[in-house]
Amino acid sequence: QVQLVESGGGLVQAGGSLRLSCAASGSILSIYAVHWYRQAPGKQRELVATITSGASTNYADSVKGRFTISRDNAKNTVYLEMNRLKPEDTAVYSCNAVGGPRLDNYWGQGTQVTVSS
Repeated sequence: QVQLVESGGGLVQAGGSLRLSCAASGSILSIYAVHWYRQAPGKQRELVATITSGASTNYADSVKGRFTISRDNAKNTVYLEMNRLKPEDTAVYSCNAVGGPRLDNYWGQGTQVTVSS
């Protein structure tokens, strides 16, 4: 059973930066698509960024130009670099890995990001 563990969340002032990490227990992140989602209280879960097995990336309009998703295959880790953070970025951020012949679907436990104004 693959486990995903997020880290790097915390409290930051508006305009600041954080880097989230999503580490996998197995060597799957190089061949799976990995998504970062976020969910704020009272709101629906939102897809923030995606990196495919071919390293193509895609971003929500709300974070384009501020967030960068990347992958370190040697460390089985996907990162979400978040810059120029805004209070509306406050949410629980979770990573999700999807792939394999059976379309495995793994989730991490989430990490809280709080941006103060």
